[in-house]
Amino acid sequence: MKSNYKLMVTAVGAFALGALAIQGLHAQMKPPAYFIGEISVKDENNYTSEFLPLARKSIADGGGKYVAGGFNKTVAFSGEPPPNRVVIIQFENMDKAKAWYDSPAQKDSHKIGDKFAAFREFIVEGVEQK
Repeated sequence: MKSNYKLMVTAVGAFALGALAIQGLHAQMKPPAYFIGEISVKDENNYTSEFLPLARKSIADGGGKYVAGGFNKTVAFSGEPPPNRVVIIQFENMDKAKAWYDSPAQKDSHKIGDKFAAFREFIVEGVEQK
């Protein structure tokens, strides 16, 4: 009888410990973050040949993933019309998105991009998908 009692207490304890661990891990998970770039490209040829290769490399190195965008692929339903290029890039979380944006590679590519385009950029935190 004592061995059954010990086994049951051990099983209940292991279950409770596992549940607490899962709850702790879930609480530590951060939602994805999305970088949105509204870009008014003035010189598409040089933007495409000089800036984009550097920008794409910095995004890939920073863990970003293109999810939407391109030249003239945005439709406005209200308000001002969008610029000729809009991009959305997904990052694992806000911290990783900020780290990429502050990285030397991204800053260096932006110096070149500023010659050929005007940028409006921001990062928005995603929501948990259910």
